[in-house]
Amino acid sequence: MLRIIDARTGEPVDAAPARRGLTRVEAHASGFDATGLRVLLVADVLVRALELGGTPVWATLTGDREQAELRAGAATLGVRPFEDGRGLGAALDEAQVVHVAAGGDAVAPEGVRVTVASVDATVPAVPAADDDPAAWRLALLARGRTAPVRLDAAALDEARRTLARWRRAVADWARRPSRPVPDEARGRLRDAWEDDLDVPAVLRVLEWVGTHPDLADGARFETYAYADRLLGLDLTHDLGGTA
Repeated sequence: MLRIIDARTGEPVDAAPARRGLTRVEAHASGFDATGLRVLLVADVLVRALELGGTPVWATLTGDREQAELRAGAATLGVRPFEDGRGLGAALDEAQVVHVAAGGDAVAPEGVRVTVASVDATVPAVPAADDDPAAWRLALLARGRTAPVRLDAAALDEARRTLARWRRAVADWARRPSRPVPDEARGRLRDAWEDDLDVPAVLRVLEWVGTHPDLADGARFETYAYADRLLGLDLTHDLGGTA
């Protein structure tokens, strides 16, 4: 069960109710900048985590400024579409509302609040057409959501190197016989993201899977593909390429 810290109380709560009613994830972004995109990215990962746990999710976006630009930038980073949440009431069978917002931004009084720290960006908030948007996504995911992020050339270079290394490995492992995701690896991944959506811990599990001597390459491949359902980094990008 995904548990997340409610910023209103400082206490962990279930992000989805036990009776499996609908959970609404409401992203609050005040405008088109790197911090607004990080809010949407965290909300996107939260939606993915809930769906992986079998919870029905309704994802909405509120805000009055630069909505078209924000949605376009989010789509570039692989964020799936959010419905326009302005003026909407509760949905049928809605059992939980989780608000995702930057620290200090006002949100509705009811529901769980998930706080996202600001981004200090010295590069454009979205990549140029000839660059890999997954590098931006990884750079923004690599630190916990409550920790400020500096999005600069060094952070992007590190993300590009990590992506290139993982994608090469995944493409190589895909040539080996397939094996199931090991129970230990699956458990570690779920323990990580179900503990306050700890994406950096998920990334550490992937590093462990990639180097553990007792895991078959086919199992490594399936584990990375499974984790990518949460991360959205297109880790199978290089499949079918030349050796």
